[in-house]
Amino acid sequence: MQEQTGVQTAASPSLLSERAYAALRDRLVTLEIPPGAPIDEDALTRELGVGRTPVREAVRRLVLEGLVVVYPRRGTFASAINITSLSDITDVRTVLEAHAAARAASLADPADVDEARALVAELEALDVGQEQMIELDARIHRFVYRCCRNPYLTQDLDRYLNMSLRIWHLTSDRLPPLADRVREHRDLLEAICRGDADAARRIAGEHVNAFAAEMRAAL
Repeated sequence: MQEQTGVQTAASPSLLSERAYAALRDRLVTLEIPPGAPIDEDALTRELGVGRTPVREAVRRLVLEGLVVVYPRRGTFASAINITSLSDITDVRTVLEAHAAARAASLADPADVDEARALVAELEALDVGQEQMIELDARIHRFVYRCCRNPYLTQDLDRYLNMSLRIWHLTSDRLPPLADRVREHRDLLEAICRGDADAARRIAGEHVNAFAAEMRAAL
């Protein structure tokens, strides 16, 4: 029993922190916690079944990413969504996403290729609602980020993806059906599988711009 406790103690802090971060990030991105709403750290601690430290670490990360704001003597809140920043976000994402996709195509290993093919199979079978499409789209983006093998690039990509996803969720009821846009990732994943960096770069950049254009039209 003591040996098991030692293993858990060594592994738990980072795992619990990551779990708390992902859970809170997803609630902010999907607007389950709407802009301006207070962040109740005690409630999150109970709901997630983790201690205060992982939740506080998650909040600190999300403050740095611009999803959470802290006001002295007032508390912690979900940040506002600045829709007018969409063009600036897209300008940065177009470059970074294209670069990450090219790196992913060049650096993907056999396990990455297997995962890419599994994602293609999900896309081929796609017949779900808008929310599920957004979730799958985000998973594919984050898969590409992992494959690019650059933690600094991944950190920036995650930040701008989360900002874009919040705007996407805000406008989702006004957007046209997204299945075709999400399925564009099939060509990107296939380019990664065959190691075609130039094609991956072009497809990723075009995808980001096409999605942004549809969101601008819905605003």
